Amino acid sequence: PSPRRARVEPRALGMLRLRPLTRGLRRPAGRLASSLVLGEHDGAALTPGTLAAVTAAARIGGDMTMLVPGADAGDSPVQQAASIPGISRVLAAPSPRLSPSAATAEDLAALVVSAVSSPPSAYTHVLAASSNASKNFLPRAAALLGVSPLTDVLDVLSEARFRRPMYAGNAIATVEMSDELKMLLVRTTAFEKAVVGADAAASVEVLTVDLPDNTSRVLSQSKSTSDRPDLGSARVVVSGGRGLKSGENFPMLEALADKLGGAVGASRAAVDAGFVSNDHQVGQTGKVVAPELYIAVGISGAIQHLSGMKDSKVIVAINKDKEAPIFQVADYGLAEDLFKAVPELTEKI
Repeated sequence: PSPRRARVEPRALGMLRLRPLTRGLRRPAGRLASSLVLGEHDGAALTPGTLAAVTAAARIGGDMTMLVPGADAGDSPVQQAASIPGISRVLAAPSPRLSPSAATAEDLAALVVSAVSSPPSAYTHVLAASSNASKNFLPRAAALLGVSPLTDVLDVLSEARFRRPMYAGNAIATVEMSDELKMLLVRTTAFEKAVVGADAAASVEVLTVDLPDNTSRVLSQSKSTSDRPDLGSARVVVSGGRGLKSGENFPMLEALADKLGGAVGASRAAVDAGFVSNDHQVGQTGKVVAPELYIAVGISGAIQHLSGMKDSKVIVAINKDKEAPIFQVADYGLAEDLFKAVPELTEKI
C-alpha cells in the first residue's frame, strides 16, 4: 500500500496526535450506513465488551444488526441482543461448532464472511469488541473479504474516520478508512455499555452456515475460577508490581481488594517474576481496564502498564519512590512503604 503522510500535533500530557492528510475513497452516494455487530457471549449472556461495541456502532449511525454465534433463536444471548435499543435485527447461528466452548477462529471467520456476503446484506461496517477471541478471527475474516481491519478503536468521528492509539498510547492516530466495508475492533474501555431493555423488540432470524472442514478443533477448555469480579469488568482493581518483592505478599492486596469488592491485577514485571499468573496482567500486552477506582501498589508506572489502565476514573498510587512515573498519572498518590500503608488502609476500610 502507498505510504501516508501525517501531521504531528501536540497533545495534552506530552502525547502526540497523528492525523493523516490523505483522503480515502468515498462510498457510493446514497448507500446508508449499516453495521453488523458480533455478539460475543459465554453461553448465558452477552459480554460487557459486546455492549460497548454496540455503543460504537450507534455512533456510526444507520441500521444495526447483531450476529450471535453458537446460539439459537430462543437462547438467552439472542433474546438479550434483541432487547438492546437500536438493534433492529438479530442473526442467530446455532451450530454447535460455533458455541463458546467449541468455536475456532476458522469457523468464526467463515461465519462472518457468510453473514456479510449473503444477500440481501449490505453492511458498511463490521464491529467486534477487542477480545482474545475477536483478535483471532476478525483479521482472518477481513483477509478473506479483501479488506484491512482497524484495531483498538477509541473514538468514532464519522462513518469513515476513527481514532486509535499508537506507540503504547503515546500517540493517537486519526485514521480515515477507504474500504467500502470497514471492519473494526473496538477498545471496550473507551465506550459506555449499551443498556439492555426489558422486551425483545428486534426481529430474530436463524442463519445457516456451511462451515469449512478444518484441521483444528477445540479439545477442551480450562478456566480459572474466582469469587472476585472479572478483572476486565471490575468496578475496583488493586494491582501490584515488582515492589511487592514476592508472590507471597500478594495476599495483602487480595485482602484489600476483597474489602473493596474488587479484582486483583499485576504489572508485567510482577508476572514475569512469577509473583502471579499472567491472567492478572494489566497493560499493553495484558488486559486493558478502566475501573472506577484503580489502586497501583509498588508499580513504577512504565508506559506499557499505563496504556492498560490510564482510562480509569480515579487512580491511586502507593510507592515509596517519590519520583516514580506512576505519580504523574495518579489522582491521589502516597509516597510510603507499601508494607506499612496497605495493611493500615485495609484495616481502616
